[in-house]
Amino acid sequence: LSICITFPTEYVKTQLQLDEKANPPKYRGINDCVKQTVQGHGVRGLYRGLSSLLYGSIPKSAVRFGIFEFLSNHAKDESGRLDSTRGMLCGLGAGVMEAVLVVCPMETVKVKFIHDQTSAKPKYRGFYHGVREIVREQGIRGTYQGLTATVLKQGSNQAIRFFVMTSLKNWYKGDDPTKAMNPLVTGMFGAIAGAASVFGNTPLDVIKTRMQGLEAHKYKSTLDCAVKIMRYEGLAAFYKGTVPRLGRVCLDVALVFIIYEEVVKFLNVVWKTD
Repeated sequence: LSICITFPTEYVKTQLQLDEKANPPKYRGINDCVKQTVQGHGVRGLYRGLSSLLYGSIPKSAVRFGIFEFLSNHAKDESGRLDSTRGMLCGLGAGVMEAVLVVCPMETVKVKFIHDQTSAKPKYRGFYHGVREIVREQGIRGTYQGLTATVLKQGSNQAIRFFVMTSLKNWYKGDDPTKAMNPLVTGMFGAIAGAASVFGNTPLDVIKTRMQGLEAHKYKSTLDCAVKIMRYEGLAAFYKGTVPRLGRVCLDVALVFIIYEEVVKFLNVVWKTD
């Protein structure tokens, strides 16, 4: 649900990140991007690439929280407390695994679909047709563009989020690790963790988007992409799409952490693990 509500901000973020200063730029900002998209493709144009995120959202969350639970259960101290540093390392492990198993192909398809819509002759007619064409033209590797950038982005993403979340939870619970958390508090902490990850790793997100776009052949590697963005577009280009990304990520992370905490509570009751 949160993906469907917030996807237009993800679309705008991706278009702004793909928009190169050297080319010249197609969009003057967020409002101009929305206006041009709606004029050219209708409101539905703002939802281009949604299907890949929807199909990938459940396996992505399953891998992320499954790996985090597995790692954190081995990293907790005798009282059942997970400290911030260990929370960050567990988050890093979860982020790297979700990047390799789910996020990279999902994001590559999303970025290609969004980029394709601005082409003179869009060639992807829908999700299955698009994936089939990508695989036919480039093989399975075509869905794994920008893997290094995705691993760096997702690893740092979850490291930051789980570090902030673990720190806030430990502060809230004080000396009592079993203290229950109100879903609203969890949501607020999740939004703060989401915002921290946006400010902390948007440069990696910009590089990842460029490495997965239709113009990715211009870059020899992740490092080459970073160097070229810096040389031709300057430091500000690494923060393209920060504002629309902020809105989507804060809501998304807040909801996901609320659901995660409530599911864990439910499973603890069902399996009497407490």
